[in-house]
Amino acid sequence: MSVRPTSRATGSRPRASLIDPSAIRTLRQVSEQALSRASGAPVVLGNAVRILEDAAGNYPVWLDAIRGAERTIYLESYIFDEDAVGLAFAEALIERAQAGVRVRVVRDWLGTRGGASRGFWRRLTQAGIEVRCFNRFQLGSPFAWVTRDHRKMISVDGEIAFVAGLCISQRWNGDPARRIAPWRDTGLEIRGPAVADVERAFAEIWQIMGGAVPPEELSTSTEREPAGEVALRVIAGTPSTAGLFRMDQLVAALARRSLWLTDAYFVGVMPYVQALRAAARDGVDVRLLVPSSTDIPIVRSLSRAGYKSLLEDGVRIFEWNGSMLHAKTAVVDTRFCRVGSSNLNLASFVGNYELDVAIEDEQIALQMEQMYLRDLSKSTEITLHRNRVVRRAEPSASLLQQRLRPDPVAPESTGPPFEPIPESELSPSQRRRGTRRGRRGARRATVGALRVANTVGAAVANRRTLERADGTVLLGAGTLLALLSVAAVLWPRSVALPVAFLALWMGLALLARGLRLALSRKDPPE
Repeated sequence: MSVRPTSRATGSRPRASLIDPSAIRTLRQVSEQALSRASGAPVVLGNAVRILEDAAGNYPVWLDAIRGAERTIYLESYIFDEDAVGLAFAEALIERAQAGVRVRVVRDWLGTRGGASRGFWRRLTQAGIEVRCFNRFQLGSPFAWVTRDHRKMISVDGEIAFVAGLCISQRWNGDPARRIAPWRDTGLEIRGPAVADVERAFAEIWQIMGGAVPPEELSTSTEREPAGEVALRVIAGTPSTAGLFRMDQLVAALARRSLWLTDAYFVGVMPYVQALRAAARDGVDVRLLVPSSTDIPIVRSLSRAGYKSLLEDGVRIFEWNGSMLHAKTAVVDTRFCRVGSSNLNLASFVGNYELDVAIEDEQIALQMEQMYLRDLSKSTEITLHRNRVVRRAEPSASLLQQRLRPDPVAPESTGPPFEPIPESELSPSQRRRGTRRGRRGARRATVGALRVANTVGAAVANRRTLERADGTVLLGAGTLLALLSVAAVLWPRSVALPVAFLALWMGLALLARGLRLALSRKDPPE
């Protein structure tokens, strides 16, 4: 994101004219360098990017690209359900694999657990598709399941790539029969040298689970011809690296006019919350759009627990009025924007494998701003009234008037219309799998546990000043601990036996791993 001078006047001459152009270039170079170092992703020039909205804008284009593949298809999805949408993608992948195209698929164990049968995956592998399952549950690693592959990407022939918040499931299409609207989500289509970076991210996680992708299958960004004029970064997040977290912190510090965020499962991480509050206090128009109803109620409660401190410092918060808001986007100063799989919580920042694209282009950012304003027109603003967080009766009338430029012409979707497998042709078990959501609860509950642990730890160790919003978390944690202590006194076995079981499980797992490491040690060569 480039740093631009302000336009305030000083006397009869604009302030920008008093600034040395070479100093401006230096500031821009510094900001570019800082973003690259913070994110761990270099800027890639010469790309063409298209914004794709919702399932109707993404699925047809994805399928069109898959059906036109001639050499390779790489697909990575946290959720891949055996429903109308999943079967349509399976048919397209199988057809290409049987035509000789190399098809590789990565699915997450937790995300796809219960959503598709073993027969579904067996059919793919029997057709010649290589399918790998990320991080299955293992008795020897009791808590390793917390780390998930939350990425959503497709790459075809090294020519075109898609990065999105959407998974492969009927729920993104909604259910017209039950009057459930489609989920709101955002994806990107990328052509140009950056496609090589998307493929490299896929190859890295593919190698973690087994053999590597042959080098001759992968192209490099220097080998690709420019396809446009868009500069972007492909941020392949891995556990504990926090590249996106560092970049988002820096972007919040660099924002001069506006910082508009959309997030599906916002659970405020204190350093990032402080960055948003500091930007708002400094006069930046900071807005946060989140769902009003969610598939994981605990995340909604944890998200709302952090509203008050943000509102007190001028951050504007809006809740989407539709069925589900699943997008993860940011747009800053009509210059910088981000789309991908990462949510604004600890699980995405430091726990999961994520994939996001940060774009530095005014035209793309302008489209993102206009899309954001359209979303706000379907949302309700959250405000403070007499020191209480309340919802406005209706959206603010001034929102749609805050357009910076006329609406750009929305690009038309290419490719054939999306035709999922008819519901009537699905078996009862397949229809049930397409509606299961409980498997996502474990991962989202982990986000809540991290938030609670952070707040309780801060209160016990007195390592930071607690906010009013932390009071809800502390009340809940204190009540739970008090009830556990009462249960331990009245019914000792009810507490002792589960604790003993967990301790034995962890102890045996550590002993087994230590024994394997000790036996694998070799004497150094003489």
